[in-house]
Amino acid sequence: MAKKEESPKKVLERVYTIPLRRETLKVPPFKKANKAMKAVIEFVSKHMKSNEIAVGKYLNLAVWTHGAKNPPHKLKVNATKDDKGKVFVELVGVPKEEPKAEEKKKPSKAGEKITKEAEFKEKTQEKLESELKESKEEKAEEAKKIEKEEIRELQKEHPKHHAPKMPAMPKQQEAHPTAPKSV
Repeated sequence: MAKKEESPKKVLERVYTIPLRRETLKVPPFKKANKAMKAVIEFVSKHMKSNEIAVGKYLNLAVWTHGAKNPPHKLKVNATKDDKGKVFVELVGVPKEEPKAEEKKKPSKAGEKITKEAEFKEKTQEKLESELKESKEEKAEEAKKIEKEEIRELQKEHPKHHAPKMPAMPKQQEAHPTAPKSV
């Protein structure tokens, strides 16, 4: 018999405000965000007593929003430890992401049924997609017609052959009047 994979249970959940300013002052400006991330991991490992730490996507984005040189001075995070000892750290107030459900599988010929609602949704989706493609094609055709007309108008206004160039005239130097000779 196949064993079911049990999802880890939450053992401990805490909210921390992590001070980052003192840590980021110790490094040059271009390394501040990197040091801030390391400080978050150090802080959480110390307080949650675990070495396995996963940093959430939104926490990472919050540290890096203003670039590598200007991370925030404080962060309020939610740390959750499971029964296996792994800690997940995420910003407070961020929506929790649920595990992705498997994509819908089309029914096999063996007798799986699709509900009427699902069929209706699929049909309407297909109709919308086909209408969208048609409208895109129509717009592209109209754009081509307009472009051809503009090219024709430009050709009417602008002749193919230009007037011949005038022969170059020899340059004449202006004679500067000489200063009168003093006697």
